[in-house]
Amino acid sequence: MSQFTEIKPEELDGNFFRKINQEWMLITAGGKEKCNTMTASWGGIGILWNKNVTFSFVRKSRYTLEFLENNDYYTLSFFGGELMKELTFCGKNSGRDTDKIKETGLIPVFDEEAPYFEQAQLVLVCKKLYRQTLTADSFIDKSLTEKFYADNDWHDMFVGEIVKAVVKK
Repeated sequence: MSQFTEIKPEELDGNFFRKINQEWMLITAGGKEKCNTMTASWGGIGILWNKNVTFSFVRKSRYTLEFLENNDYYTLSFFGGELMKELTFCGKNSGRDTDKIKETGLIPVFDEEAPYFEQAQLVLVCKKLYRQTLTADSFIDKSLTEKFYADNDWHDMFVGEIVKAVVKK
């Protein structure tokens, strides 16, 4: 099994605009008995409430939302632009209908808080701090609701404290 090294979140480097939007990430929650993952290309990383945090967005229709609701921790796995075929599969298929982990050959690593994947280059283990559903009346730029929410499949935003960051040795 590949080895990971824990680093302080303050030691993270790299362009997270590229990592999230172009290389994508997997949001994963659950445990050994049952977990689910989904591809995301929206989100962020920063400081809030004097904590190192991530901002993750999951639509109401996504199966992964159930796992986020029922667990205190989740992970964000980054693959450095590798495995785009596998990440595309995880973004286009629901865990309700298929075992995405088995189908893609991803190898889960079961951390004590939340699962991530052996093939990842960087993993952020996050503890949920806050959740809110985006709503039409909160948007100042109404063109965004027309463009991204015409079907009313709203995102829930999760703010998660980064409790652990690991990188591939």
